Amino acid sequence: MRDVKRWLSVAAFSVSLGLTGCVSSSQYKKVQAERNQLQQEVDSARAEADDYKNQLGAVSEDSANKDEQITALSSEKSDLQAQLDEINQQYAEALERAANPLPPELTQQLAEFASKNTEILDFDQSHGMVKFKSDVSFAPGSVDLTPKAKEAITRLSRILNDQGVKGFELMIAGHTDAIPVERAATIKAGNRDNWYLSAHRAIAVGKALQKCEVSPSRMAMVGYADQRPVASNATDAGRAKNRRVELLILPVKATTASAEWMNTGKHTARKATASHHEATARTDEGSALNK
Repeated sequence: MRDVKRWLSVAAFSVSLGLTGCVSSSQYKKVQAERNQLQQEVDSARAEADDYKNQLGAVSEDSANKDEQITALSSEKSDLQAQLDEINQQYAEALERAANPLPPELTQQLAEFASKNTEILDFDQSHGMVKFKSDVSFAPGSVDLTPKAKEAITRLSRILNDQGVKGFELMIAGHTDAIPVERAATIKAGNRDNWYLSAHRAIAVGKALQKCEVSPSRMAMVGYADQRPVASNATDAGRAKNRRVELLILPVKATTASAEWMNTGKHTARKATASHHEATARTDEGSALNK
């Protein structure tokens, strides 16, 4: 408004000058100075407008790039979800197939092995499954195996590497309770939630077996967080049962195709389960306080 008044003032003076034809030198210089100042202000305003226009263009371009990133991430999420679905289906089928009993000699070996290690694991004969108790197998909120767990895995590997068992397929699944992860050290270590924690613990068991010369081509590793409880999460005893790592032994020889899938699955399981959590924004996954 002030600039408009100044323009009107200059314009009025110009009209007056045209009508009277005379004006003092000082008045002329004053008007000329005001016109020059106004011109500078106009030029500055135009420059500012051009700058805003350029910024807007940059923002639009950045927005387009972000849209492309979102599209790419959505595609990646779909691929990883498909991988997780495949692993889940494979695990469900494995449990069904595991209804067939293991060879009697192997069942007896595993039963004796479990009876000598009751503190750290159980043996489910009906499914051919060894269940590691997470509270004893891992430090609280950690994926590092305890010395006792490492010793048990070393002894178990001898059974799994027996000539008659050496080719059997193995599926390793991590499970947690339903209390959210809150320990800062657990999160800092890369276990942001129960999906990460369960998958990483399954991988830890698988890696320990590999160090004992159990072939990785026989293995698949996956984490289920708190999605497959075996007891109520309303009690301490129930939550303790839910915190486990299951090693399922399939009494079938690993074929070339299944071995290739197993070897690929163990690398993708952690990534797939982690991305599943990012996509669904779960808020009720398990805690590291009592794991």
